[in-house]
Amino acid sequence: DIGVAAGINILSAVGFLLVFAVVRIQPINDRVYFPKWYLKGTRSSPRHIGNVLSKFVNADVSTYLRFLNWMPAALKMPEPELIEHAGLDSAVYVRIYLLGLKIFVPITVLAFSVLVPVNWTSATLGDDEEGLSYDQIDKLSISNLGQGSKRFWVHIGMAYVFTFWTFYVLYHEYKVITTMRLHFLANQNRRPDQFTVLVRNIPADPDETVGEHVEHFFAVNHREHYLSHQVVYNANTLASLVEKKKGLQNWLVYYENQHAKNPEKELIIKTGLWGLWGEKVDALQHYKTTIEELCKQEDEERQKVISDPKAIMPAAFVSFNSQWGAAVCAQTQQTSNPTVWLTEWAPEPRDVYWPNLAIPFVELSVRRLIMAVALFFLTFFFMVPIALVQSVANLDDIERVLPFLKPIIERNGPRSVIQGFLPGIALKIFLIFLPTILMAMSKIEGHVSLSGLERRTASKYFLFIFVNVFLGSVVAGTAFQQLNSFIHQSTNKIPETIGESIPMKATFFITYIMVDGWAGIAAEVLRLKPLIMFHIKNTFLVRTEQDREQAMDPGSLEFGSTEPRIQLYFLLGLVYAVVTPIILPFIIVFFGLAYLVFRHQIINVYNQQYESGAQFWPGVHGRIVTALVISQILLIGLLSTQEAEQSTVALLPLPVLTIWFHYVCKGRFEPAYIKCPLQAGSKRILLISSPYITADDIHIVSNVKREQHLMFAGGHGEGHAATGKRPDAEPERVPQGRIRAPGLPQR
Repeated sequence: DIGVAAGINILSAVGFLLVFAVVRIQPINDRVYFPKWYLKGTRSSPRHIGNVLSKFVNADVSTYLRFLNWMPAALKMPEPELIEHAGLDSAVYVRIYLLGLKIFVPITVLAFSVLVPVNWTSATLGDDEEGLSYDQIDKLSISNLGQGSKRFWVHIGMAYVFTFWTFYVLYHEYKVITTMRLHFLANQNRRPDQFTVLVRNIPADPDETVGEHVEHFFAVNHREHYLSHQVVYNANTLASLVEKKKGLQNWLVYYENQHAKNPEKELIIKTGLWGLWGEKVDALQHYKTTIEELCKQEDEERQKVISDPKAIMPAAFVSFNSQWGAAVCAQTQQTSNPTVWLTEWAPEPRDVYWPNLAIPFVELSVRRLIMAVALFFLTFFFMVPIALVQSVANLDDIERVLPFLKPIIERNGPRSVIQGFLPGIALKIFLIFLPTILMAMSKIEGHVSLSGLERRTASKYFLFIFVNVFLGSVVAGTAFQQLNSFIHQSTNKIPETIGESIPMKATFFITYIMVDGWAGIAAEVLRLKPLIMFHIKNTFLVRTEQDREQAMDPGSLEFGSTEPRIQLYFLLGLVYAVVTPIILPFIIVFFGLAYLVFRHQIINVYNQQYESGAQFWPGVHGRIVTALVISQILLIGLLSTQEAEQSTVALLPLPVLTIWFHYVCKGRFEPAYIKCPLQAGSKRILLISSPYITADDIHIVSNVKREQHLMFAGGHGEGHAATGKRPDAEPERVPQGRIRAPGLPQR
């Protein structure tokens, strides 16, 4: 079964890689496989030069001989240059795959040098008379040791070696990435979010507007460092006007380009639905007039929003004249009531998730409680399809229940394909829609940044994968696989059977690794779906360069769904390193191939939505430590069924040491990811304008409670860009110790 699965997936992976190597060098596909360079403006389309054929097909034979040169090119870029090119988030993400290689390559060498010979030479399974079903590959696992065997001490010793090696690699990696983060933040140009705090749950004041209340509060309590503020507004209509104007401007550019190509041709359009009927008008004049009218409507609507007190939401961005002042405000409780004046570091402008800025404190708590209950039931009910997948993995039980399928099942070809390939692909299909569901749940919970949503989704996904994919596959698969043995054994023998059967699920996980980690990663680099969608859009929908950029759709690393998948491989590797080491080479192939592919993708394809400075790393570290503890507990449980009580006691210190190690790393490194050291922020740097105010940008924020939207309107806020005062307010009267930037433009 494993041989058939390996053959199918190796051929699939090699096929994907060969197809990618050919299609990536075709000029017609250049924007699909190098969109990041186009967005940076450093690459031009090869279709602009050459004859008609060369614009579509690469006629240079020598490039086909070098079709694998993308592999060394992906490894060639040094890490500092990679960080500058793609950002720290992307660079640290690919280091997760490198971390897997650092951990498992030495563990694999030790396991195959020590554990595999010990397991193989025991030969207990061949003498078993209990009717326990097993594969030949199980003779390489701990199941091949007899009850109470002295050889278990070898496995215990290797468990300690593997644990301490993992400690060393994790600590060193945490230290390196923390240093990279601090260096990255220190060497960046001054960013708005370094001086800005997000304030939520601003209490209502009957005598003042929200803007006045914010200004007075911070002018009094942070008088030496408060600089400006910008409140959040509710403006659905204005947002729709802006989006409508963007679409019309795109059409105007299209017709201007058509006019430039053929000035003598008259451009006539119909004003009816989809341009199919209605009055015929000149296209250029029609769009210019319509856009001018929309601009006037925008100004009127903006003034209407600003003058409406009900449009102001109880949230604001408050800027300070130094990082020190922002750090003090973000990291302290502002009043005796912890439910109002909630302050936290403002996400960078690209990272803000606007729909959740004005959710009340009590509603926020209720939402998170409801989502916790929903996650429990989602995880529980998903056990049903997992059990069905595991039933497919064991055809003997199907044959007993449905005897008419016996002639088909007993054929070697179909049997090997079904047991070796279909369970892994079926499980992958079941998991396709899960990240979307979990992301929606995280949004309902009320997190205010995209990076926060990704981190929270990753935590949910890891929990789900552990309970359903790992535990569900082991428990349900064991029950199906050893059904006959369970029925005919006495009750006190069942725990021993489970203890011996759990290692045998390595066969299923090996097939899953090959489907998801080999063929799946090779399909990732091919980008088949974006390739097809680009050519469809480019043929039927692209009118302007803006349309073409949207059709490229480089996407980004979806951390909330991809990182927990990586954690499954860490979990499998750590659990089965002592139990069934044969799984380790398959995991190493995954980490090596994924490191190569994703390094290529972040260099040439993915364009990240935001930059959090590797803020997700503590979660990654914590999940790997969790996987390590799980592996130790499962090993203790396994040995407890093998009449090896003394061996089990010898393993008890391992989980304690691992938890202690986690808290050491947490105390040593994690503060760098959640706090800003006051020493680092002591330099006073004056901002010349409110960082979250821009004259043209409008950000939409939904207020779920009202089922409306909030808007953060740049340049026309409740407060002035520098002083936080209304434009019609009396000037001067600056609080003592407060700094004003001279010469600020009136906006």
